[in-house]
Amino acid sequence: MEQKWPQEIWLVRHGQSAGNVARDAAEAAAGLLIDIAERDVDVPLSPLGVEQSRALGGWFGSLPEASRPNVVLHSPYVRAAETARIIVEQIGLPKVTVQVDERIREKEFGILDRLTTLGINSKYPDLYEQRQHVGKFYFRPPGGESWCDVILRLRSVLDTITREYCGECVLIVGHQVTVNCFRYLFERLDEATILAYDRAGDVPNCSVTSYAFDSEQGRHGKLVLQLTNFVAPLEAAGTPVTVQKDVPSAPKA
Repeated sequence: MEQKWPQEIWLVRHGQSAGNVARDAAEAAAGLLIDIAERDVDVPLSPLGVEQSRALGGWFGSLPEASRPNVVLHSPYVRAAETARIIVEQIGLPKVTVQVDERIREKEFGILDRLTTLGINSKYPDLYEQRQHVGKFYFRPPGGESWCDVILRLRSVLDTITREYCGECVLIVGHQVTVNCFRYLFERLDEATILAYDRAGDVPNCSVTSYAFDSEQGRHGKLVLQLTNFVAPLEAAGTPVTVQKDVPSAPKA
């Protein structure tokens, strides 16, 4: 049977955003609301996020030419689009396919948008308790999404990848939740395992989780995990590593 997967897939969370910084400030001050004027989709990178993206782009550009990403899919959110653009500028290939894909967007938080953990508990105590009971994998806030909802839309992204980018080197720039949900799909995990990974630590900004196709694995070959939350490119460039939560996030289960 012919190979259906890309030769390599890299999952990257966007660089630090202005929203990450605002969230830290709100939680440090025990505030209820994160002070962000823009829509979540319009929140840009912070100056450090730009620096992180450049450091990661330099690392991709230093790889052997045949191993660099020649396909880049990214979330339409500004912070992810900016990260992808900065990386592509430094990949150094004559032609890179760049495609925005709304299915890779951030998880939608509905009425919990821009609330801190304290704000959620204060404004919507019943929802807070329900989420604690149900867990983030299945809990869907009014007007928002559960992790299962995100996974459902990412399943169709996999269909696109196997149909259009077989044998290519694909970079996907998204968000913390999308990185984790892609891991759930690629590694065929269950709820308990992916939430254990999530509790163990946030996905660092501009970290790399990667998979390589191995023709000798499984019945017809499969993607095999290579790197997890890899931040060596940032450390090598002397760029601070950040692991802030995404802005409108509820507490970890």
